[in-house]
Amino acid sequence: MRNKSILSEAKEIQLVTELIRLGARLQVLETNSNLSRERLIKLYKEIKGVSPPKGMLPFSEDWFMSWQANIHSSLFINIYNYLIAHTEVQGIDAIIKGYKLYLEHIELNQLEPTLSLTRAWTLIRFIRGEILCTAPCNKCGGNFVVHALDLHTNLICKLCNIPSRAGKTKKSTHANAAHIPQLSPA
Repeated sequence: MRNKSILSEAKEIQLVTELIRLGARLQVLETNSNLSRERLIKLYKEIKGVSPPKGMLPFSEDWFMSWQANIHSSLFINIYNYLIAHTEVQGIDAIIKGYKLYLEHIELNQLEPTLSLTRAWTLIRFIRGEILCTAPCNKCGGNFVVHALDLHTNLICKLCNIPSRAGKTKKSTHANAAHIPQLSPA
C-alpha cells in the first residue's frame, strides 16, 4: 500500500472539480490527475448529475481552421501565451486561467463560446506537438492559429478576411427576425 498525501489528493480533487465545471471530458481529467478512472467518474456524476460523455476526444487539427473556430482558438492561444510569458502560471493551470479569461471576453462581448475546454486543451497539445502554430497576420499583425507545415508568408487572418456567409446561421436569422418591427395593417 502506497502512502498518498491527503493534501495532494485534495488538491487533485479540487483541480478535477474545476475542470469538470468548465466542461472537461474524462480523458482530460485522466491525463491531468492521478485519481482512478472510477473516482473520476464518481466525481463527474456528483458534480454534473450525469455520467461523463462517452467516445473519443476531438482529434482533427482541421477543426481549428474554420473561420469561427480559428478566431476563437486564436483568441484563446494568445491569452494562454501571454499568461505563460508574463506570469508564473504553467501547465493545466495556465489552460484553466486562459480558458476562464477567454470565457470572460466572450461573455463581455455577448458572443457564444465556440471553444470548449477540451478543445482548448487539445489545441495546446497540437501546438506542443508542432502540428499547429501561430503566425502573424499581414494586415492587422495579430497572431492566429495555422497549420505548422503551411507556408507562413502573406497570411491574412480570419478576422481581416471574414467569409461572406459568416454569421448566417438559423440561430442568428431567428434572433434578427425577433428585432424586426411588425407592420400593422392599415
